[in-house]
Amino acid sequence: MAGGTYIEDLGRHVGETVTLRGWLYNSRHSGKLYFLLVRDGTGTVQGVVSRKDVDDATWQACEAATQEAALVMTGSVRADERAPGGFELTVSEVRIVSLAVDYPITPKEHGTDFLMDHRHLWLRSSRQHAILRVRHELVSGIRDFLNGHGFTLVDAPIFTPNACEGTSNLFETDYFDEKAYLTQSGQLYMEAGAMAFGRAYCFGPTFRAEKSKTRRHLTEFWMVEPEVAWADLDDNMRLIEEFVSALVGRVLDRRKEELKRLERDTTLLEKAVPPFPRVHYDEAAASLLAAGADFQYGGDFGGTDETILTESQEKPIFVHRFPAAIKAFYMKGDPLNPALSLSCDLLAPEGYGEIVGGGEREDSLDILLDKIREHGLPESAFSWYLDLRRYGSVPHSGFGLGVERTLAWICGLPHVRETIPFPRMLSRLSP
Repeated sequence: MAGGTYIEDLGRHVGETVTLRGWLYNSRHSGKLYFLLVRDGTGTVQGVVSRKDVDDATWQACEAATQEAALVMTGSVRADERAPGGFELTVSEVRIVSLAVDYPITPKEHGTDFLMDHRHLWLRSSRQHAILRVRHELVSGIRDFLNGHGFTLVDAPIFTPNACEGTSNLFETDYFDEKAYLTQSGQLYMEAGAMAFGRAYCFGPTFRAEKSKTRRHLTEFWMVEPEVAWADLDDNMRLIEEFVSALVGRVLDRRKEELKRLERDTTLLEKAVPPFPRVHYDEAAASLLAAGADFQYGGDFGGTDETILTESQEKPIFVHRFPAAIKAFYMKGDPLNPALSLSCDLLAPEGYGEIVGGGEREDSLDILLDKIREHGLPESAFSWYLDLRRYGSVPHSGFGLGVERTLAWICGLPHVRETIPFPRMLSRLSP
């Protein structure tokens, strides 16, 4: 449908008459004036309607318009620093396209379950709009950074014949006459990509059937997974900190208004620049035990443990060289201590915990085959993966960054359910 101006472009039309198409976010009436707050997806603007300046049809449209009614509004643009977005419309005509009768999300307070049940409508709120705008910027930044650093996008499959992160949290499905699983990670395929292109990444949804109700967990989430040939653990950590710092910096630069709308204190985000502190697992474990945490050496960190480790930190921190027993079969062992692995997690400050996990991959065919057998995994399902060690194996490393956890940290959100348009959690499969 041709014609119309977007609210985000009003600055180029001051003093001109424009036509906007959008939805009524809110309205108020004072005597012979109507104040219509209209959104169109690019912004929000207030239209001022004076009874003396409009015809009967426009005035009646103002009287009839309901919250979220779709309408077309024409008027002249004027600058006003006090107005939303810095501009206001002196309205000459309003035409209703469709009414919204009994819109369920009203200005009153609603419970989280109610809002999640109406997620398809909740996305229209200014807060959710701001979050998803930041998500858009984060995703754009991820692609731009990797594309600009010599990486090739190599799409990984959603259906896989085998587990990557473990067999206890897989979503199993029938695949004709076979069993298949929704992917937990595209990493194994990115190792093939790295052997072909040197630097490769995949970016898409991943699935974990974890029966967890914490504020950090989703059953379906988006992850970007770069993999680099000829890179060791130290190379990997340098890439991670450069990557994360660039993403945070981009959001701070381009999404100031959205972060302001979310009331995000950006003081610590502004300090997320390399280098990030590096903490050995042994040192981290000692800190937890000294703090009286309910933690046993050799175990993985829980959310409380990660919070303790980062509570005095201003930047994200690396914890590296986790015990090999708690890491996946493909993680390379530490040559200085075979009980440890050349792995790392990046923990965000302010209680947000792990946002990146990665490490150096085992590049020896014999050792990798032994590990597959130790984990009781079917060798036949990994025959193609073992080929990567048979034919030109080299040291290589990579990582996975979870979009939703990273976004929760950047936006300062209390729960990851607001970081994705339609969250999938243990007790939620709709809308």
